[in-house]
Amino acid sequence: MSDEIGIAGNRVRSFVERVEQLEQEIAELNEQKKEVFSEAKGEGYDVKILKEIIKLRKQDQEERDEHETLLDVYMRAMDAAPEAAPVAEAA
Repeated sequence: MSDEIGIAGNRVRSFVERVEQLEQEIAELNEQKKEVFSEAKGEGYDVKILKEIIKLRKQDQEERDEHETLLDVYMRAMDAAPEAAPVAEAA
């Protein structure tokens, strides 16, 4: 019985250590990504726009078209709606 626990324990340790290693690599990659954005910002590029481009490039054309259509529909609906009274601030 203790051999089974030892074998399973080693396997669990292996999984945990692999995930921990991946988390460390992800943290390093995220730091590198921040450095790239910082470099771009230092050269005068708008980081928010760069992030938007990256987001759009992950989508296929159909997803982009649907997003643009919905955005247009919602914006037109807002423009057509009468102005609402300002929301009262909480006391």
